Amino acid sequence: MTAIFIAYNQAYYEEIAELLEKQGVRGFTKWNEITGRGSATGEAHYGTHTWPTFNDAMLTFVDDDKVDNVLQSLHEHDLLTPELGLRAFSWKIDKTV
Repeated sequence: MTAIFIAYNQAYYEEIAELLEKQGVRGFTKWNEITGRGSATGEAHYGTHTWPTFNDAMLTFVDDDKVDNVLQSLHEHDLLTPELGLRAFSWKIDKTV
């Protein structure tokens, strides 16, 4: 099993949820209105007058055989509108209860 953390401009929510559904990923946890900025490019998302947008984030746990397809789909989506910002990070899960 693999965890995937996805940080994205909140305007992406519907598209991200639909993308996961199409990949057969049903479950996720979502955080609303988080703030931050990318490490290389992209504008800050602070929810302030100067930087008014927010990000949202999701954490999902997927079967290992789905990870590459999910990450590839997210990357392709990010390439369509890179100014909005979308990043995904994965790591292996050793045990669950």
